[in-house]
Amino acid sequence: MSDRPIHAPLQQFPVVDDALLVGGMTIARLVAQVGQTPFYAYDREVMTRRLSTLREALPAGVSIHYALKANPMPAVVGHLASLADGLDVASSGELRIALDSGTDAAKISFAGPGKGDEELRAAIASGITLNLESAGELQRTVRIGDELGIMPRVAVRVNPDFELKSSGMKMSGGAKPFGIDAEQVPTALRQIGESNVHFRGFQIFSGSQNLRPDRLIEAQNATFDLAYRLAENAPSSIEMLNIGGGFGIPYFPGDRHLELGAVGENLALRMEECRQRLGETDVVVELGRYLVGEAGVYICEVIDKKISRGVTYLVTNGGLHHHLAASGNFGQIVRKNFPVYAAHRVAGQPRETVNVVGRLCTPLDLLGERIEIGVMERGDHVVIMQSGAYGFSSSPHRFLSHPAPLEILV
Repeated sequence: MSDRPIHAPLQQFPVVDDALLVGGMTIARLVAQVGQTPFYAYDREVMTRRLSTLREALPAGVSIHYALKANPMPAVVGHLASLADGLDVASSGELRIALDSGTDAAKISFAGPGKGDEELRAAIASGITLNLESAGELQRTVRIGDELGIMPRVAVRVNPDFELKSSGMKMSGGAKPFGIDAEQVPTALRQIGESNVHFRGFQIFSGSQNLRPDRLIEAQNATFDLAYRLAENAPSSIEMLNIGGGFGIPYFPGDRHLELGAVGENLALRMEECRQRLGETDVVVELGRYLVGEAGVYICEVIDKKISRGVTYLVTNGGLHHHLAASGNFGQIVRKNFPVYAAHRVAGQPRETVNVVGRLCTPLDLLGERIEIGVMERGDHVVIMQSGAYGFSSSPHRFLSHPAPLEILV
C-alpha cells in the first residue's frame, strides 16, 4: 500500500452503486439534462447543510456574510442570500448581482482596492457600506457623496500588523494594497469624523484558506484586540466589526477538514467581551469558499485515451481554460491534485493510474497527475471535486477560443 498522503474523505455527495450523485442525480443524468459537457454543477442542499452546520458551531449573534468573489453565479448568490445574513462584493458587477438577489442594501458591503469613481457612485447611490481602502478613496467617496446629495455609509478596511499564519493566501501584515495600515487608521478616523459620511466600523481581513483552528483563533484574538484599540479613535460607535473569515476546505492530499469546535468556543468568549467593550456591535464572519467550495463539481468528458511511453493519458474536453485552479495555475506554488473521480466508478475496480489532461496545446493543461482512478474509456465522465469556489469565474475562458463551460444549480 502506498504511503503517499491521500485526500480527506469527501462525504458531501452520496454514492449509489459506485456512481456519484449531485443534486440527487447521477452524472449521466445531469449531462443529459444540461445537454453538453463540460459544465459546473452546484448542489444547493450541500450549501444549505454547510450554513446550518456553521451556525451550530458559531455562537449566537455572529452574522455570516457570503463573499461573492468565491462564486458569483446569480442562482448561487440568490440561494445563499436566503440563508446568510449579508453579502460582500468586490466589484460593481458583483454589486448588481447582490442587489438583484433582493438582499437589503444595508446588509451589503463593498471591499477591494482600486474602486473606480463609477463604482463608488453606484455603491453610494445603492446605500451599501463601502469598506475604504485608502485615504484617497475616502476623499473621492466624500466628493461623490456630496455630488449625489447622499451621505455615504463607510467602514475602514484595516491592514493589521499581523497575518493569518498557515493561510493559503495572506492578505495582511507588511505592505499590502488592501486596506489602510493600522498605524494610519487613527488619522483616517479623524478625517472621517470631519466628513459628511456615516461611519459604521471596521473590516479586518487577514487571510484565507486556513485549516488550522489554532491559527484562526490566534488571528481572531488579534483582530478583536486591534479593533478595541482602534475604536478609541472612532468618531462614533462601532456598528459593525467584520473579522474576516479564513475558514478553509480540504483540496489536496494530506489536507484535513477544519474542526470548528475550538474556534466557536473561543469566539463565544470574545463575543461576550466585545459586547462589554463595544456594545451592540454586529460581529461579521465573511466567508466565500467555505460556503460553496465543496458544493460544486466540474464535469468533463473523455474524448481520447492514449499511452505515451508508459504513461496513460485521459484527454478530456475540459482544461485549464475552464478550471485554472485544478490545473495548479491559480496560486499553487507546487502543483497538487484536486480530488478527481470517474463519475460511474468512484471506488470500485478495476482501477488504473493516469494523467488527466485537457485539449489545449500547452503542458500546463493538466487536471490530474498520476492519479489512481476507476478505469475510463472514451465517452466516460471525469468529475473534479471541490470546484464550487474560484472555478468558473477565475478561469481564462477565451484561451485558445474553445467554448466556455456552463453552470447549473441543482
